[in-house]
Amino acid sequence: MLHSKIFASLLLVLGFASSALAVDPFNRKYSDIQADLRMLESRYPQNVEVFSIGVNDTGQKIEGIKVGSGRMHSLVVGTHHGNEYGSTEVALAFAHSVAEAPITGQTVFVIPVLNVSGYNARQRQEMGRDPNRDYVGPCGTGGPFKLRSTKALADFIARENIIASATLHTFSPFVLYPWGFSTKDTKTEYNDLYIQLARAAAVESKYPIGNSTDELYPADGCYEDYAMWKHGIWSLLFEMGSSHSPGQAAIDEMIRGNVPGLRRFLAQAPTSRAEKHAFTGKCDTNKNRRVRVDE
Repeated sequence: MLHSKIFASLLLVLGFASSALAVDPFNRKYSDIQADLRMLESRYPQNVEVFSIGVNDTGQKIEGIKVGSGRMHSLVVGTHHGNEYGSTEVALAFAHSVAEAPITGQTVFVIPVLNVSGYNARQRQEMGRDPNRDYVGPCGTGGPFKLRSTKALADFIARENIIASATLHTFSPFVLYPWGFSTKDTKTEYNDLYIQLARAAAVESKYPIGNSTDELYPADGCYEDYAMWKHGIWSLLFEMGSSHSPGQAAIDEMIRGNVPGLRRFLAQAPTSRAEKHAFTGKCDTNKNRRVRVDE
């Protein structure tokens, strides 16, 4: 049954990618994203509701869609970094997929753009800060919560009892799991389960899997580590594609490769938060001096 649902969702993804051929993602503005969300709400009123987690530092609403009414609450967030518009397109495609075919037993929240001002300007940072270094972490942070956007998201995941979440980024193709900060002690209490979930998420994309510290680079103050460490939320980071400036064909491939994996990850994730989510290792600030390949 699960395989048939994944196949059906893949057909939806292909349809979304096909319909996006006339759109230039690089010139899309946040108002276009908001219009797309409202179109989904109008088309699927029984499943979809537009919501806001709050406003950013310039007073703009950070909006998404809520799909379904299941007991398990899940979340997908795109565009922490405003120049990573490929992540926006995958988030929109995922929103279309779950709006048409909700995940059984779940309420899924999709926020295509967290960094609104950065997205409109195609700039990585927001208000001169990196949003995905702005969360609290056991080994340091660039914040914490100097930005209203990240504080709003942190408050949202606590308020809505989010159980599983994924954030979307470009580039360097990986599916990554905690711990990904400055430590040599990179294994959580659930390392084997995270490997299983990451492999399930990478079936179509065939991306390598691992933790950010070992596979990409350590980064303190990131969302995935915060969500797991603070709340026990099962969290994956999708690093997609091979460019911050993908063309339409590359975007279509990211959609085909990752939307089914996102659905599978949420469908297979545990239905309650992790109980043993404290970090019990040692921090190593020398780890965060490695060269970063995606900035």
